[in-house]
Amino acid sequence: SLLVNAAGQPRKEKVKLPSSLQGRKPNSIPNKKIEDPVAGKVNTSSLATRQHLSGFHLIPPRVTLGVLKEGCTYAATVILKNVGVNFSRFRVKQPPPHTGLRVMYTPGPVAAGLQVELEIEIFAMVIGGEDTGGLEDFSHDIEILTETETLLLPVRANILC
Repeated sequence: SLLVNAAGQPRKEKVKLPSSLQGRKPNSIPNKKIEDPVAGKVNTSSLATRQHLSGFHLIPPRVTLGVLKEGCTYAATVILKNVGVNFSRFRVKQPPPHTGLRVMYTPGPVAAGLQVELEIEIFAMVIGGEDTGGLEDFSHDIEILTETETLLLPVRANILC
């Protein structure tokens, strides 16, 4: 029950349900759905009850790089998996150059159930000239534009000055 905790005592705070149980994906902005005349409708009963017949999942959903040395280049790999029933396309909106971020990937359609790798590369640099005491927080959301939504991939790091 959501009213009592594991020890059987009444809860003091409300339970926050994860966004996956609320029917929406975290860090995504839905696009206005444009009817695709080529795709047609799915009449299979097992698929007709599913809400999302197309879309991508990011694995992992966020990138935390930890402490980085200024002037060095670091990389991380993120998997973009097509969890829909049709092939789907995507493109990555490249971050501005002053962030030091770059996303390398192979463009093209992704078949249902398959995945592509996104190589996130960061050149650690301090933005701004003031002394921040040795560490500067870095955060940027990379936008991945798909046919149905815009996925946001948060990239976080601390840069050692």
